[in-house]
Amino acid sequence: MKFDRSGVDALMEITKRPELVFVRGQGSWLEDHNGKRYLDFVQGWAVNCLGHCPAGVVKAINEQSALLINPSPAFYNKPSMDLAQRLTAASCFDRIFFANSGAEANEGAIKLARKWGQLHRNGAYKIITFDHSFHGRTLATMSASGKPGWDTIFAPQVDGFPKARLNDIESVRALVDDKTVAIMLEPVQGEAGVIPATAEFMQALRKLADDQGLLLIVDEVQTGLGRCGKLFAYELSGVTPDIMTLGKGIGGGVPLAALCAREEVSVFAHGDQGGTYNGNPLMTAAGVAVFDILTAPGFLDSVNARASQLSEGLLDLSKKWGMKGERGEGLLRALILDRDDGGTIVDTARDWAPEGMLLNAPRPNLLRFMPALNVTAEEIDLMLARLDEVVAKVRA
Repeated sequence: MKFDRSGVDALMEITKRPELVFVRGQGSWLEDHNGKRYLDFVQGWAVNCLGHCPAGVVKAINEQSALLINPSPAFYNKPSMDLAQRLTAASCFDRIFFANSGAEANEGAIKLARKWGQLHRNGAYKIITFDHSFHGRTLATMSASGKPGWDTIFAPQVDGFPKARLNDIESVRALVDDKTVAIMLEPVQGEAGVIPATAEFMQALRKLADDQGLLLIVDEVQTGLGRCGKLFAYELSGVTPDIMTLGKGIGGGVPLAALCAREEVSVFAHGDQGGTYNGNPLMTAAGVAVFDILTAPGFLDSVNARASQLSEGLLDLSKKWGMKGERGEGLLRALILDRDDGGTIVDTARDWAPEGMLLNAPRPNLLRFMPALNVTAEEIDLMLARLDEVVAKVRA
């Protein structure tokens, strides 16, 4: 079937897209307008934590859509209360605000920290973030991000986000002053190339925050909800954050995110925070279904088994091709290439016949893997074998 450009010309141009249209998906597989199948190890950038169209989420959406979609956030609805209870019971947090995207949740975390600073730290507002971090695409979250060049694209940026170096506690300590209110980081920097914060660094941040009277904020938009082998990545280091943000996997593919905070930090007054669609029952019903699947007995054990399999397979490929190893936590992993051919590998894998494969190269010398958390052992083996073939072709 010929690619129809008429619809393309009606869309705002924001990124380079290949000339294919996905029409259906199931589990780890997508199908395009010509019937070609693709093994998906991107999954919407870790959004589809249970793969495409998981039965439990589809069922929850169908049932909830026939009952109530959006009564407005000015009223309670049962799915939002059910999901909030699940999140607080499974974490160190007491209060939940639901949002529509990770950037919106992070924007809420910034506002909450600044409000807390007004009330408890003489108006302190600065939030220390990190080089190469990624917190979203709003003006404030782009300013908070440490992605090179983002401080000038839509200048002037939002003030108050000095940048430290990940895993360098002294670089953080040097930035603390009387206007500092919080430290904010991703437990694993995903867009930067899957770079984990060490447990020692996370613990040092918690101590520094306690010593200086600061808040510790973890951005778990990509790392939360089982992605790193624990329900939340902060558990890997045993710290207790004050604020956490969730997104991507929490909805299993639908627009859902969450701002989580401990009781003593939950200082919003009425009118400080809101949103037309926030916490609507259709999305939070999907979130309940996702949460219950992820927390079922044995699910995270399977995630960790598949993570070990993927890690070992990537190390074998690295050794075979003279690459520079792999890194990551759980099923958020990266293969570090020995040359800048990541983009070519991604394109070649996608165009492979008769079946394509979807990979991601956030850096020219690196591939990132974010499969469904219920990916099978056979699908990982297939991806590794296909990747080996792709590399051979690219480097022939």
